[in-house]
Amino acid sequence: MSQTETEPAPAAPQKPVGGRNTAVLVGFTAVTSLADGVMKTALPFLAAQLTTSPTRITAVSMTLTLPWLLIALHIGVLVDHFDRRRLLWVANGMRMAIMGWLTLSALGDGVGLAQLFIGGAVLGVADVLASISASALVPAAIPEAGRERANAWMLGAETVGFEFAGPSIGGLLLAAGTALALGAIGISYTVAALALLVLVGRFQAAGRAPGAAPGSVGSRIVEGLRFIWQNRVLRTLMLVVAVLNATWGAWLALFPLYATQTLALSPQRYGFALSALGIGGLTGTLVVAPLNRLLGRRWAMFAAPFGTTSLVALPALTTSLWAVTVGAFLGGMGGTLWTVNARTITQRLVPDEMLGRFSATFRFAAFGVLPLGAGLVGVLAELIDARLAFGAFALVTTATLVPFFRNITPSALGSR
Repeated sequence: MSQTETEPAPAAPQKPVGGRNTAVLVGFTAVTSLADGVMKTALPFLAAQLTTSPTRITAVSMTLTLPWLLIALHIGVLVDHFDRRRLLWVANGMRMAIMGWLTLSALGDGVGLAQLFIGGAVLGVADVLASISASALVPAAIPEAGRERANAWMLGAETVGFEFAGPSIGGLLLAAGTALALGAIGISYTVAALALLVLVGRFQAAGRAPGAAPGSVGSRIVEGLRFIWQNRVLRTLMLVVAVLNATWGAWLALFPLYATQTLALSPQRYGFALSALGIGGLTGTLVVAPLNRLLGRRWAMFAAPFGTTSLVALPALTTSLWAVTVGAFLGGMGGTLWTVNARTITQRLVPDEMLGRFSATFRFAAFGVLPLGAGLVGVLAELIDARLAFGAFALVTTATLVPFFRNITPSALGSR
């Protein structure tokens, strides 16, 4: 893997620098994920106060994620051309500006539906820019020996902030006042931007490799896609994660119906079942290092197809709440074990000048399939049955084991 344009340093000073940068990036991830979690609660809630149209309310939520489908690949080219820390500042500047505008509107005549659409779109673009830039920045900021731990901590901070703390705090802030909630989000993004000031290193993307494609955006996107497709490990990781995430999208879309009609769960028991996903994810961040040492990365990553298959197979096979909850826990834990290891592997295999486009393409494949899985499982449940629809996705995820074991080998990973 090519190196960034930093001055070579003696081995001894790298440890404190890596530790400092890890703390900064984990803190940055924690604060921005918390703000994002509050935001995903606040925007649809505010929209529901302005309209009763399900289409308009869900459209406000879509503005936060649609940029992943529309501009992620183009952002990847941008990240491979400019200083990645500066792009993080740009992203947080966009966030601060839009939150300031929304806060002032809330203090004045109130936030309108059009403002929510504009605000969500800007925040969605900023999220794509920040996520891809932060992912591409990690190899330059943290020595290879510390990346597994850093990736686990960052993913744990992301899970806690976005899935748990953010929505809960968002509800409390909205109860206290719209302007207070929006202002607190803006302050969080400001704190995260200031934290980047103490990040040590130079984060300008490396120059293009000799013989690279011309500098047009389209050709550089194609160059990135070709690089991934020609690498057996990267190609397999991307295809497998696309199938697994489509299954996750299917489960998240169909489980509410299954829980209320098939399992007849109360809201409290429904919340218990959903919380198993997050608990499994947090467990994965705690056990990834010892599992990697005990089993090796390959078998630790196997927890993802196994856990995701369990996620959909158990609802197909049984109506036991405990069994379904265990499946959710295994799915959450497997997803974290996969993500931490996949990030660590790809940060080693992907050259610096390609990190932005790789991250953009990988996340485009991972996030873009979520609505596809949701739509497909809805059609299957309508035509046949919810449990049979879950079973169909279980068969699909089981099929990923063939390319996984064929291509994700110890020799290919450079480990046991």
